[in-house]
Amino acid sequence: MSLATSLLQFPPLHTVKLSTPFIHGSTPLTLLSKPSSFLTQPTSSPPSFLPPIRAMKSLQGRVVCATSDKTVAVEVVRLAPHPKYKRRVRKKKKYQAHDPENQFKVGDIVQLEKSRPISKTKTFLAISVPSRNSRKKETDEASEELGIPFESQQPA
Repeated sequence: MSLATSLLQFPPLHTVKLSTPFIHGSTPLTLLSKPSSFLTQPTSSPPSFLPPIRAMKSLQGRVVCATSDKTVAVEVVRLAPHPKYKRRVRKKKKYQAHDPENQFKVGDIVQLEKSRPISKTKTFLAISVPSRNSRKKETDEASEELGIPFESQQPA
C-alpha cells in the first residue's frame, strides 16, 4: 500500500516549472507559422532517370474533317469496358487540333500533343505519324544495305 501511495504522489504545483513559450502569449509568430516534427522528412524529388508521367498528353487518331483553316477534326477511337456487360466496346471522340501548315487531309493518321489552349475548342497540336508502309520499306532498305539475304530470299 505504501508503494502505491508513493507512486501516486506528485510534486507540489509551485515546484513544477512549465517551460513552454506559449505561457502568457509571449510566442513569436515564427514559431507558430509551421509545425515541425521529427517524423516529417523533406520531400525529395523523383529520380531524374524516370520519364515524367504523361497521362492523356498525347492521343492518336484519324483526320475526319480538314475544311477549316489551320484546324483539323481528329477522331480518336479507344476501347473501354461496357458498364453492364463488361465487353470491350469502341468509344469514339472528336478533337479539334491545330494544323498550322494545313498539311493533313481526310484519312491521315495523326498524333495529338497537348498544348496551351489555342482557341475555345483547340488544345491539341496535330503531328504527323509515319505510315506503316514506310516503316516496312525502311527495313527492306536496311537489309539490302547489309547485303545479306534473308533465308526466304536464298535459293532452295
